[in-house]
Amino acid sequence: MDIASLEHTARKVRKHIIGMIFAAGSGHPGGSLSAVELMVGLYLKQLRFDPKNPQDPGRDFFILSKGHVCPVLYAVLVELGCLEDSELCTLRKPGSRLQGHPAKDKGLPGIEVSTGSLGYGLSIGAGAALGFKRAGKNNRVYVLMGDGEQQEGSIWEAAMAAGHFKLDNLCGIVDYNKLQIDGKVADVMNVEPLADKYRSFGWNALEIDGHSFTAVLDAYAAAQKFTGKPTVIIAHTVKGKGVSFMENSAEWHGKAPTKDETEKAFREIEGRV
Repeated sequence: MDIASLEHTARKVRKHIIGMIFAAGSGHPGGSLSAVELMVGLYLKQLRFDPKNPQDPGRDFFILSKGHVCPVLYAVLVELGCLEDSELCTLRKPGSRLQGHPAKDKGLPGIEVSTGSLGYGLSIGAGAALGFKRAGKNNRVYVLMGDGEQQEGSIWEAAMAAGHFKLDNLCGIVDYNKLQIDGKVADVMNVEPLADKYRSFGWNALEIDGHSFTAVLDAYAAAQKFTGKPTVIIAHTVKGKGVSFMENSAEWHGKAPTKDETEKAFREIEGRV
């Protein structure tokens, strides 16, 4: 897919996100919207993942460490044909495969592990990457994390281990939208200088515009080519990206839009404002 096609898909994904959270009456739109380009670029251009054979042993693994933004993952899986878009309205409903955090036991294709307890996805990813490397397999592992999540000590234990074992088949992605549930990350507990911290733990660190498909795809390609160290992509993003009244607002970390707000969001995403 070319950049224009990816941008078209990103708009569809944003509409899916808003629509399913409205239908559920709860969810996390802000961080889901900020990760759209990262997820669309990963699944449609980079990740070795066959929707028709999701358990292919040669597949790459994706782990959504910040599991509360699962609407963006579910929306991308719709675009891949892993589920029907009609299923999106079951988000957070009893018995649904689309739980409020990714649940492996629900049988949804593309969910490698259940996640949601912040800070643990990178540990799981490092363990998987180490296992693949020791088994002589060329599977790669990608882990999407939040920026507030970088305050967790378990992140840095995993970062230390990944650097020590030179896990160059591991790529961490930080959706750095600068906001968490309680406000600005810099005010709650500053994580800067984030890139230098990862470098000091033995990582290759890249900083990009997380809403530029060109930058996102170039970073994924660079991470795959880099050898001898794991790579972290620190993607500078906007919380609530694409919906004006949600952008850069911690209020929309975990809040469902009303019917009027949903319709306004759709108009903005479609460029009908």
